[in-house]
Amino acid sequence: MWEIFEHRRTARQLKKLPIEILKRYEKWKDIVSVSGPAGLRMIRGFNDEALNGDWKGHRSSSLNEQYRVIYRIERNEVLVEVVSVTAHDYRRK
Repeated sequence: MWEIFEHRRTARQLKKLPIEILKRYEKWKDIVSVSGPAGLRMIRGFNDEALNGDWKGHRSSSLNEQYRVIYRIERNEVLVEVVSVTAHDYRRK
């Protein structure tokens, strides 16, 4: 079982999202909590991938064509920290 922690700003971002994206994000969390990032890679719709540049060490999963979940894996595959749910804006804030 994987633990999912959301950054403080993620809660604020989630309040502003459309309901369809929130449902998709909840599905994402269900998959991660049961099978981890390996489970995401098995489902093509999430397009889970490693990021480069300023986001090196983080991963991104698609919620739809526009929205992404940016997260990182910590502590030898026990903890997933959601850094951001964003409308495809990869600039560090």
